[in-house]
Amino acid sequence: MTEATVRRNWREILLNRKMVICILQGIASGLPLYVLIQLVPAWLRTSGVDLGTIGLFALVGIPYTYKFLWSPFLDRFQPGFFGRRRGWMLVSQVLVMAAIGSAGFFDPEMSLEVIVWLTAAVAFFSATQDIVLDAYRRELLAEDELGTGNSLFVNAYRLSSLIPGSLALILSDLIPWSQVFMVTAAFMGIGIATTLWIKETDGTAKAPASIKEAVIEPFKEFFGRNGVKPALAVLAFMFLYKIGDSMATALSTPFYLDLGFSATEIGTIAKAAGLWASAAGTLLGGLLMLKMTINRALWCFGFVQIVSILGFAVLAEVGNNPMLLFAVVSFEYLGVGLGSVALIAYMARQTSLAFSATQYALFASLTALPRTFANATTGFLIEAYGYTHFFLLCTAIAVPGMLLLFWVAPWNGEDRKAAD
Repeated sequence: MTEATVRRNWREILLNRKMVICILQGIASGLPLYVLIQLVPAWLRTSGVDLGTIGLFALVGIPYTYKFLWSPFLDRFQPGFFGRRRGWMLVSQVLVMAAIGSAGFFDPEMSLEVIVWLTAAVAFFSATQDIVLDAYRRELLAEDELGTGNSLFVNAYRLSSLIPGSLALILSDLIPWSQVFMVTAAFMGIGIATTLWIKETDGTAKAPASIKEAVIEPFKEFFGRNGVKPALAVLAFMFLYKIGDSMATALSTPFYLDLGFSATEIGTIAKAAGLWASAAGTLLGGLLMLKMTINRALWCFGFVQIVSILGFAVLAEVGNNPMLLFAVVSFEYLGVGLGSVALIAYMARQTSLAFSATQYALFASLTALPRTFANATTGFLIEAYGYTHFFLLCTAIAVPGMLLLFWVAPWNGEDRKAAD
């Protein structure tokens, strides 16, 4: 297959049950995370827990970063029901529901240690669910469906934040916290019902024969597919493609404050602009990819990413201007959303169906590294060069990732998708 392959009509891609599955699974995937980062902190604070302790609760999210460590087990083994993907989906979703529903029955002042273990369980089983959902989505979607399907998944993921971050908080003023958590947990029923409704993918027939094979073969297959140098180029591209905008946005709130914007202006202008623009970017990216190949989307969306960073340099020079703030943040996060959709689709395409859980988990961890790198270095760079030159540097740092497209995803080159 080549990049010039004729693609299906957009109605065939958009109007089918696969897209519905992506939406429902996106809700199930996002809900537990937003319970941890929105609902639990609010509950602890209203129960009198100090901010330092609440901040430490962020550590329970570690499983999301290191989920690749147990992904080979999910590739290798399957429960005795529903198949390899659906079986692990059901197990993880039921355990997530149980952990969330149980948490509210404990008093944070009296049983904080128990709550720590329950929230850690939510994170672990939620990360496990994500491993399986990512693998299932890779096996479910055809190449020309990857962009749209992942776009709908990501937007549903974000939409799920309204349950623990809005509905649950409103309910907390009306009913006890134990009932709030039970109601929130009940929404995991969306994921469970979806798992019962869908069919197992063909990937089950390609399960590794042993744990050794599940751990070693994903690497062996990836590096042996096209050779070591092309594989390293792909990994370098995944790391570099979004590093520019990761660095540019890492310390955005201090940047706005240093320009003289008030906390209210940042909350109402910058944060609102970022929210709508990132959602619009992922949705628009998915729709555009109904007509575009993954390779061409990476080129076009990557160019938008680079240009949008320059808006911060302009804002740094102009200074306190609310209208410009809204425009710059909107453009930047539109680029973030577009680039994310294309990169997720590319990552999925690079996985082998035989090892989709392990390879996708590893790719996801690799693409998350630039955020850590950005948070660790940007403050020093800003102090050394100032904001304007820092954002110009971020733009320059984004260029190598784009240049790698000549090798890993040429505009009219052959499609380098993973072997089935």
